Amino acid sequence: MGKIMEAFNNFINGLNNIIWSDALVFALLAVHIFFTIGTKGAQFRLFKQMFKHLFEKDESSAEIKMTPYQAFAATVGCRVGTGNIAGVATAIYFGGPGAVVWMWITALFGAASSLIESLLGSAYKDRYDNEICGGPAYYMERGLKCKPLGVIFALSTLIGPVFMMAALQTKTTVVALSDAFGISEIIFAVLMTVLVAAVVCGGLKRIAKAAEIIAPIMCAIFLGIGLIIIAVNLKKIPATLALMFQSAFSMKSMYGAIFGTMVKWGIKRGLYSNDAGDGMGPVVSSSADCAHPVKQGLVQSLSVYIDTLLVCSVTGISILLAGTYNVANAAETGFITEGLAGVEYGVLYMTAAMESVMGRLGSPMMAFIISVFVFSTLIAYGYQADVSMNYLFGKKKWATFIGRGLLLAGILLGGIVNGQVVWAMGDTGAGMMAWTNLLAIVLLAPMAFKILKDYEKQRKAGLDPIFDPSTVGIDDPNGVWTEWVEKKKRRGDYENPELGYRERVK
Repeated sequence: MGKIMEAFNNFINGLNNIIWSDALVFALLAVHIFFTIGTKGAQFRLFKQMFKHLFEKDESSAEIKMTPYQAFAATVGCRVGTGNIAGVATAIYFGGPGAVVWMWITALFGAASSLIESLLGSAYKDRYDNEICGGPAYYMERGLKCKPLGVIFALSTLIGPVFMMAALQTKTTVVALSDAFGISEIIFAVLMTVLVAAVVCGGLKRIAKAAEIIAPIMCAIFLGIGLIIIAVNLKKIPATLALMFQSAFSMKSMYGAIFGTMVKWGIKRGLYSNDAGDGMGPVVSSSADCAHPVKQGLVQSLSVYIDTLLVCSVTGISILLAGTYNVANAAETGFITEGLAGVEYGVLYMTAAMESVMGRLGSPMMAFIISVFVFSTLIAYGYQADVSMNYLFGKKKWATFIGRGLLLAGILLGGIVNGQVVWAMGDTGAGMMAWTNLLAIVLLAPMAFKILKDYEKQRKAGLDPIFDPSTVGIDDPNGVWTEWVEKKKRRGDYENPELGYRERVK
């Protein structure tokens, strides 16, 4: 058994080093900046609209779907997980305090990529047995006319979040629970498996309902505790922020020797935290009922901000204020900073920060928080399993059973594998999805810009934007948008010269 696990660890680490080369880091940044420029900073210009569309109730006749808020809650639940706690701590360990700043930068620009991938997912969404679904595989097949790429993405989703990243999420949880209660990690892994199975086996409706309840509660509790840590260390804030920005942009700072590593880990953990550009968000958000794809795209941009600029910031600043972290010296052995001797990087950094203000309650409270975070992420992975299997094999019970079984197997695996290889597993999964999705959204950029332009033209004309895919050259074989087209006809959009439609849709 030991030799098998060692071989598995070596394989995963080798694969991860290939996928997560510097090329992917630079590709992500380049694509984020490209879409920020191409949309004229839509993630900033249309910030108010994000909140407006979040609570809209655009109703169609589809029986199985999510409201915009449910889709937002589900994607927040998917984004907010171990990356927001253990991931931030890992970024600090390898990259120093400045890595948190690079996570922020990744989120600010990454929100543009999230807007694009989510609006494309919504525009090309489809319907199975009156259930709305979509995601990158769909816009790869119908937008790029390249089904093989869609198949690769769907398989990457099953290998990535559904299996590998599920193991990572679970590992972080069971480590926290075992540390708090002194019970075997595998026992908690089995319990997590049972609880997740109870939700995901109920399909989209149960997942959506669970997400809209869990997401706001878990964020509120965690942010509240973070604010307590910040309040206790209020006098340290100016010096801590100065350290973060100095190390983020100056090679002459005390962390100058690991400057390149800091940038890489900040972007890497930024992606793993907020998922902007890797295609995971659109898999969930495409099931939302909305009148125009840009509406859902903007809501998903907001979820990136919530994830990184809010939740990750609380984690990073709390750890740095409390001094409960180590920073590895990449060039030599030992540490540049060692504030928590003998403690492995990860969730325990934030646990120690909480214990600094809460005493013994810090460990069980952290265990509870990370468990809720991870639970919300795992149920979102369950829906991604359903969508991927539906795309590959059609809506068949046996396919759904296999997809969900793969997720549950990944959760159990998280209670067995060692803590370091599981990060490589998670990175490999996210990287596989990112490469295929980045290629697709860049190739579909002209179409995405057309859709955004249609939204803005309608807003400029004083209208609530409604989408007709034919006006931008998208087919709709199963009539997902038919009801909205009828509303546009009744409203007189096709006779409105301000909208510039070339022909009336019959």
